[in-house]
Amino acid sequence: MADECFRHPRLAAVYDALDTDRGDLDAYLRMAGEFGARRVLDIGCGTGVFALLLADRGIEVVGVDPAAASLDVAREKPGAARVRWIEGDAAALPPLGADLATMTANVAQAITGPRAWQGTLRGAYEALRPGGHLVFETRDPARRAWQEWDREHTQRVVEIPGAGAVESWCDLLDVSGPLVTFRWTYVFTADGEVLTSDSTLRFRDRDEVEADLTGRGFEVREVRDAPDRRGRELVFLARRA
Repeated sequence: MADECFRHPRLAAVYDALDTDRGDLDAYLRMAGEFGARRVLDIGCGTGVFALLLADRGIEVVGVDPAAASLDVAREKPGAARVRWIEGDAAALPPLGADLATMTANVAQAITGPRAWQGTLRGAYEALRPGGHLVFETRDPARRAWQEWDREHTQRVVEIPGAGAVESWCDLLDVSGPLVTFRWTYVFTADGEVLTSDSTLRFRDRDEVEADLTGRGFEVREVRDAPDRRGRELVFLARRA
């Protein structure tokens, strides 16, 4: 199930305004060009930021996400009609013959259960054409990024047109092995409403990810440093054999 920040209509409506730094997507756009991708599957597409960037370049895009509220936001954006939006997850997709499948930002780590993770990898494999690529990122657990997921490091107030000022901050709730749980709090100053969204991410090390990929029939072609988080996050490039 998607986190509240993606499935609550009020939170989905302000998500883009609270997450404006999407420089991480530049690397994915370059890889789409590198692979000559003409058809892309965007797994966990959310409010459609990356899917629409691809569509603007003339690429055929399928965006899949379990959060209906986020997809509603995506469908209202300029150019949204050029993207095929699917509510659901990658484990139950029709055949697509995609050249490239992506999981940007926290998407791969947000799939915490072993069965759901294996189902996502299987779904991505089946959605790709032979020789197609799966690309996603995951934080290096050794860097313990969650140590800065607290109010001191994350609190801010953003003025959002149509919504007013929104104050937000993160609190770390629990670290249990590879699972890290945290809570975002949002205060809408226009009417005082307070909403919260709990999230859990799974931190997988490089060996675990490579074993999962090869076990699902992928060939791991390369593991790169994420350009926006060098030394802290890895990008996996895998090819459907």
